[in-house]
Amino acid sequence: MKLKVLPPTLRKNNHYIVVDIYSQCEITKNEFISIVWDGCIRYFGECHTANFNLWIMRFQQIEHDSLKYYQSVIRCQRGFEDDLRVALTCVNNYKHDRISIITIGISGTIKSAVNKFFVK
Repeated sequence: MKLKVLPPTLRKNNHYIVVDIYSQCEITKNEFISIVWDGCIRYFGECHTANFNLWIMRFQQIEHDSLKYYQSVIRCQRGFEDDLRVALTCVNNYKHDRISIITIGISGTIKSAVNKFFVK
């Protein structure tokens, strides 16, 4: 039996958050995933964080002078964007090095998030 695709009216609505990451140490995509999840779970707990529907859609390193500079697009369920932003601002260190995560913008689609906020 073939699985049916959910119609758009029954799917969860997502928003895409573009963030800048400044760090003193190198970060991989998998490490950033653990940073985001750890920050959300520490601030809100597992039950509330499970509703976020988090996913890292895009992660890239950008050349910068002294600090390591990254940009990322994070998928989040609509209605939980502010909760995610609050949890990300509380993250300030990783592996005993400073890290800063700054929200640049929120968009309804990946394409518009990349076109508006991503450094090319």
